Amino acid sequence: MRLPVMPPVAPMLAKPALEIPLDQHYEPKWDGFRSIIFRDGAEVEIGSRNERPMTRYFPEIVAAVLANFPPRAVIDGEIVIADQERNTLDFEALQQRIHPAASRITLLSEQTPASFVAFDLLALGDDDLTRRPLAERRAALEDALAGAAAPVYVTLATHDYDLARRWFDQFEGAGLDGLIAKRFDLCYQPDKRVMTKIKHER
Repeated sequence: MRLPVMPPVAPMLAKPALEIPLDQHYEPKWDGFRSIIFRDGAEVEIGSRNERPMTRYFPEIVAAVLANFPPRAVIDGEIVIADQERNTLDFEALQQRIHPAASRITLLSEQTPASFVAFDLLALGDDDLTRRPLAERRAALEDALAGAAAPVYVTLATHDYDLARRWFDQFEGAGLDGLIAKRFDLCYQPDKRVMTKIKHER
């Protein structure tokens, strides 16, 4: 694997806040496993928030990356599992996927398949995008995954404060954690708390 951004990479983090800040880029805060996925041709590596490889636990995500990602890309996002009956996210089912037995991993990948929700693009082809502003990276992410199909998604995003407030209220019942707010000019800063998270009260 030879990419302009190589694993392991610590993801960019968020600091907590009680109120939604004005004039920012807003996204839902997903309740899953934070993951940076690296693809270089036929090679795929899934890194965790703690920079540990998770590739073996999610064979269906590896297949989805090969089918949907550009040939060479590094994308930050969240691995989630949806409970279709309750129409909510199922974090417990996600935790069960971290299992030592390969046979169990294969079975669970079929019974409770995961999805990947993308929200940042760190590299594309030979280009390291981490020093580019968020607005530019987001546009490049949307272009890169324009033809993607389930289980790969690009997260919802808005610049509208009022809509973000409605999302904060509406999405709580679906198992989402709250909102993430990011400055438009924000470059990608691994392991730095430069975003803002506004979480639902438990």
